[in-house]
Amino acid sequence: MSGHAARIPRYELHCHLDGSVRPGTVADLAREQGITLDRPVGELVVAPAHCGSLTTFLTHIDLPLQVLQTPDALTRTARELVEDWERDGVVHGEVRFAPQLHLRHGMTRDEAVRAVAEGLAQGRATTGVSTGLLLCCLRHQSPDESLAVTETALRHRDVVTGLDLAGDERLYGARPHRPAFDLAHRAGLPCTVHAGEAAGPESMWEAIDVLGARRIGHGVRCTSDTALLNRLRTDTIALEMCPTSNVQTGAVPSLSDHPATTLLTDGLPVTISTDTRTTSATTLQREFTSLRKATGWTSRHEALAQENAAQASFSTRSD
Repeated sequence: MSGHAARIPRYELHCHLDGSVRPGTVADLAREQGITLDRPVGELVVAPAHCGSLTTFLTHIDLPLQVLQTPDALTRTARELVEDWERDGVVHGEVRFAPQLHLRHGMTRDEAVRAVAEGLAQGRATTGVSTGLLLCCLRHQSPDESLAVTETALRHRDVVTGLDLAGDERLYGARPHRPAFDLAHRAGLPCTVHAGEAAGPESMWEAIDVLGARRIGHGVRCTSDTALLNRLRTDTIALEMCPTSNVQTGAVPSLSDHPATTLLTDGLPVTISTDTRTTSATTLQREFTSLRKATGWTSRHEALAQENAAQASFSTRSD
């Protein structure tokens, strides 16, 4: 770790478990489970620099999802993520996953949540990194499925710290999932929503006004809407921006076009995360290095982004 990384404690708020499995672990799990890989594991799990769409990007998570269908696999992966956070200078990391995607071999949603929570606990014990766990509802799934995810989250309030809605907002609106988010709000469970990634400002307004999002996943397409910028600033709705991923999915054309630095300078609560450490072959250190090269990012920008992230964290508990 560089001295610079040691000086500024890092907070990662937007990190998907299934997109952050070490390639070697994917290979190990595939071997243990009798899954034959037709290409080197790196080609299967790391997305190209420019995928052109979120849909193409997500195909590189298919294999990790395939091997993450047992409690042991989830526990190992969660533990290793905390270890990776420590190496990256992260003092608090929040990981998210959709338990309903891990039921192919009979595991229940509750078992999936407990398995990830156990891995996080093991990681905390050896690293001292504090963690949060968010569960993801998925836009393309039914409102009933989202309600089941929220109910699962509420059964595990001792380990679950937030709720998310993920998926392609160009193809699927957020409104059908309002009952799940209303339930979360009634129970005091904070919510974030992926928006302003595949679609424009209207998806961010929907996330805020319909689902009550306290944070926005990505939010890079907000710059053209002055009223939205004012709302984000006034209500301190944090933007969980992931520069490398945002370029890969086509949410922004290039790193030099990424709005994070400008928005941060303009007083928006910008935070920086990796999104998917493996799919995007990145770390927070790499994200900051890339921003410095492409957009004039400075140590002051990093310090401010970390302040924003610390304040926007859904939980800094370590128990």
